[in-house]
Amino acid sequence: MANANNPSLSLGVVIRTRDEADRLRLTLASLETQARETEIVVVDDGSADHTQAVLAEAVIRLPRLRMIRHSTPRGRSAASNAGATAAKAEILLFLDGDTLTAPDLLARHCAAHAEDAGSVVVRGETWHVRCTRWLQDPDTGTPFPAQEASLAARPAAERDRMRVTLHQVRHAFGEVVSRAQPGIYPGDDPRRLHALEMATLVEPRGCNVLWAAAAGSNQSVRRADFLAAGGFHPDMDINEHRELTLRLVQMGARMRGLPGACTFHMTHRSRWRDPLRNASWEAVFLTAHPRPAVALLALFWATLARHPSLANGPRIETLHALDLAARTPDAAAFDAARQRLGLPALGAAFWYGT
Repeated sequence: MANANNPSLSLGVVIRTRDEADRLRLTLASLETQARETEIVVVDDGSADHTQAVLAEAVIRLPRLRMIRHSTPRGRSAASNAGATAAKAEILLFLDGDTLTAPDLLARHCAAHAEDAGSVVVRGETWHVRCTRWLQDPDTGTPFPAQEASLAARPAAERDRMRVTLHQVRHAFGEVVSRAQPGIYPGDDPRRLHALEMATLVEPRGCNVLWAAAAGSNQSVRRADFLAAGGFHPDMDINEHRELTLRLVQMGARMRGLPGACTFHMTHRSRWRDPLRNASWEAVFLTAHPRPAVALLALFWATLARHPSLANGPRIETLHALDLAARTPDAAAFDAARQRLGLPALGAAFWYGT
């Protein structure tokens, strides 16, 4: 996609997907009106369903669609890295295979990079469509196998309202938007996190931990910067986007929020990558970046989630509070709070750098 202010600037889309063929069909349909001349690289990370058939069908409407297939799953980071390496565009926008794009999303990202001559990481708004959580194919209303009985017990009119159809995506996207809410998943915690991340990204007051507001989908970066940073960490599939963004910031990039540039995640009831329940990411993150702000991420998210173990302990309510806490740590209090969350104590030497 060329931008009027910078005709030479090209934007490409990298989509990682696995076993979500029917949702991927809708994702690709949401790109049709804005991306006919845009490079799209879809990495099929070892799918066992009919993903390849969906891609073969999509090429008719998206002639610059390219496909990479992994015979066995390699994980989100490896899939994203493969797509970024294969892409040719100057700007890369990362998406998931179950994420719809607003009709002006690509133009907004392209314009944001055209306005900024330096290295910038652009993060849009990540909304969710909750009604799809039962549906393997939101277009037809076909449920996931484990949800068939539950869905069959619901009134036909309710089942029909759950659908997100190809017609709506292509011709009546407002009907999708009207059912969407901010936050990558449903619930108060994702909504609060989304709100404070976007507010902090666009406010003039400086914050040293904006990398913590990175998004795994609906985030764009210059391909040259992505490759120079080494791409996503190969040993991380949770919080890999925050770790990469921290490296990019260390290399001189800045974070920029893009309000109104929205994607819409078609939610599901399984495979939610909750960083508080699966904390395997933290050891890798801390090994690469042994700094208090990384060690306080879980405390920050647990505060937003109103975790009961933090009722009488330290709380981190905002990104600015995270920034301050990282610069003025309380080793004893933070280690005690981490242990209540099931995480190891790190000791005074870690917190104070001695």
